[in-house]
Amino acid sequence: MAIMKVIEIMGDSSKSWEDASAKAIKKASKTLKGIASAWVQDQSMVVKDGVVTSYRVTLKVTFEIK
Repeated sequence: MAIMKVIEIMGDSSKSWEDASAKAIKKASKTLKGIASAWVQDQSMVVKDGVVTSYRVTLKVTFEIK
């Protein structure tokens, strides 16, 4: 039986929410081993002068505790 842990991480990108998610998982995987899944809890963006400058995501990441 595996023991799983869920943590919350945040990522951002100037391109898209998908890119922000991918960047966050890539960075988290450098220190977390056994990432099994992730889901988007929240999305937001930064707007300056009517232009979107940054996409942000809050992810819940599940990984196995060894």
